[in-house]
Amino acid sequence: QVQLMQSGGGSVQAGESLRLSCDVSAYTSRTNCMGWFRQAPGKERENIGLIPRNGGVALYADSVKGRVTLSLDNYKRTLSLEMNNMKPEDAGMYYCAARRGGSWWECEPEAKNFGDWGQGIQVTVSS
Repeated sequence: QVQLMQSGGGSVQAGESLRLSCDVSAYTSRTNCMGWFRQAPGKERENIGLIPRNGGVALYADSVKGRVTLSLDNYKRTLSLEMNNMKPEDAGMYYCAARRGGSWWECEPEAKNFGDWGQGIQVTVSS
């Protein structure tokens, strides 16, 4: 049963912005750690950023820092990703994720730490 439902994305031109949303309204497990990941063909799933469940200050991977913003709207129950100046190397499957239990201070960026995932959205970047 998918409790994290993604939307948005698809195809973007290089230099444009990507916007993805993850509906968390059906997510009932306790979590203090949510995030976005991406996976290019033949590569491991890579963290883009992490954000606490209360929508506080997010942490970003060095590879995308300065181009990405994560936000969590607890009224709309939406976890969002915005990535600017998209590059061909940003293409891949994008996933939202949540880690059950634990505290924000235990939130680490490795994919293995996350048990709940969105369905994934394929993002292509054309130059």
